[in-house]
Amino acid sequence: MNGVGARGERASTALAWYGRMLAALALCLATHCSSEAGDRVVLRPAQGEPVEVAVELAMTPSTRRMGLMYRSELGPKKGMLFVFPQKAPQAFWMRNTKIPLDILYLADDGRIVNFYANTTPFSEKSLPSEEPVRFVLEVEGGFCEKHGIRPGDSVELGKLARLQGR
Repeated sequence: MNGVGARGERASTALAWYGRMLAALALCLATHCSSEAGDRVVLRPAQGEPVEVAVELAMTPSTRRMGLMYRSELGPKKGMLFVFPQKAPQAFWMRNTKIPLDILYLADDGRIVNFYANTTPFSEKSLPSEEPVRFVLEVEGGFCEKHGIRPGDSVELGKLARLQGR
């Protein structure tokens, strides 16, 4: 024997297995907190074609606080949907955000209340909603102009409209 013994080998193997399981669980939880596979919204401009956007979800105080900060890029039809527990006036800023974004404030029925286009990276200027909202969508800067999106247009949230932030 090498001094470890069968019991020691089993304990070492079990410890390694638990470590791998814990790492997999942490990765799964981290991924689920910000998105679920296949979450999508459809923006419907009054003039133009509908545009589908794959979204990550920000539903908790910590995921909403982090948002898209520190990211170096965001794909052309990707975004983040912020879900708040109840309608309230919202205001975002660009602190620690490296890329320009379009920030859309959405009513519960999916109407675009207002938005800010091509926001300035790292700016601490407050960008408020014009009325209380529960949903905010961030997409790459220039998205609204490129797709003809205007206030009053709609966003189909589908099953996401039933979500409640924490």
